[in-house]
Amino acid sequence: MMGWGFFANSFLLGFGLAMDAFSVSIANGLHDPTMKKTRMCLIAGTFGFFQFLMPMVGWVCVRFLTEAFSAFQPFIPWIALFLLTYIGGKMILEGLGGEAETDFAEQETALSYRLLAVQGVATSIDALSTGFAIADYHWAMAFLASVIIAAVTFLVCMAGVRIGKRFGMKLASRASVLGGLILIAIGIEIILSK
Repeated sequence: MMGWGFFANSFLLGFGLAMDAFSVSIANGLHDPTMKKTRMCLIAGTFGFFQFLMPMVGWVCVRFLTEAFSAFQPFIPWIALFLLTYIGGKMILEGLGGEAETDFAEQETALSYRLLAVQGVATSIDALSTGFAIADYHWAMAFLASVIIAAVTFLVCMAGVRIGKRFGMKLASRASVLGGLILIAIGIEIILSK
């Protein structure tokens, strides 16, 4: 039965899960302070999509593949660390090499197709374990909870990109370095919090 408790829990779960994506959204805003609204929506939408997908995959794993998923779970924080360090290192190298001041349209294309997907996976991979929290839900409830998580993530990430853009204008050419350091710090925090 879906009552107020279900919606409150789903909202709070979404807010908690969105924090890594929020931080990465800030880094993306720092990296591209001239970002357009459609681009901001793409970034927030990508994070929202992965935050929807991962709990549903986790739910399926718990329901049907419990033993295999349990064996994989210890590697989740390390995968996130690797992906975020890769992206963060790339941003730092671009910033130190002066590439951060080059054509933003070129940076947008690279981020939108490859790095954005990697960021989406890296920031949502720990949401696989949310499948354990919603394992007793009927599929429709699990789906709705994942939709709520995605919506909350979208809104939180839009705020993150706006914050990053605002500071990115002030930091200019070193914004990519700061954004990269933030991503690496998030990866380390994921490892230390497990």
